[in-house]
Amino acid sequence: MTKGILGRKIGMTQVFAENGDLIPVTVIEAAPNVVLQKKTVEVDGYESVQLGFDDKREKLSNKPEKGHVAKANTAPKRFIRELRNVNLADYEIGQEVKVDVFAEGDVVDVTGTTKGKGFQGVIKRHGQSRGPMTHGSRYHRRPGSMGPVAPNRVFKQKKLPGQMGGNTVTIQNLHIVKVDAERNLLLIKGNVPGARKSLIRVKSAIKAN
Repeated sequence: MTKGILGRKIGMTQVFAENGDLIPVTVIEAAPNVVLQKKTVEVDGYESVQLGFDDKREKLSNKPEKGHVAKANTAPKRFIRELRNVNLADYEIGQEVKVDVFAEGDVVDVTGTTKGKGFQGVIKRHGQSRGPMTHGSRYHRRPGSMGPVAPNRVFKQKKLPGQMGGNTVTIQNLHIVKVDAERNLLLIKGNVPGARKSLIRVKSAIKAN
């Protein structure tokens, strides 16, 4: 069954393993999540647990939001996400989900929103090579051929300039190096998508051996 938690990316650091290896880790602060709702096949058509993370001020919440969280006896939440493939019997509305649902050595999938880079050309966006900058060349950082003469159109999937970043990306099979239950921290080996302070979803790996 899937375990999961919502948190914020704090940044990166490094820790030493017992054998002396230096391990780069991403620090994720996962304050206790609150179970706001349990969805069932009979009522909703599927099973899931709805988690809320990061309190927000009452002033910023509307009436339906306040009524929804009142059932869990908690404050309005800034982020609300669902977790599927769970054992509903393990969760109760109002229950807190803490970092200790994971243990050192667990394999997880981490989802975040990549940093937005704005409108970028093909060299930065797709890693294409530029042309010569001298000797009369008029081809420097342009995208190159748009395709054949016939059919007289640009095919879908052509790598062109455009908006870069700001995508939802999942990195699979990352290892948890340390769980700090006192400070609500998860140390995950390697890097994860997203800027500092951005929302991160950590859940059990679906492809773990």
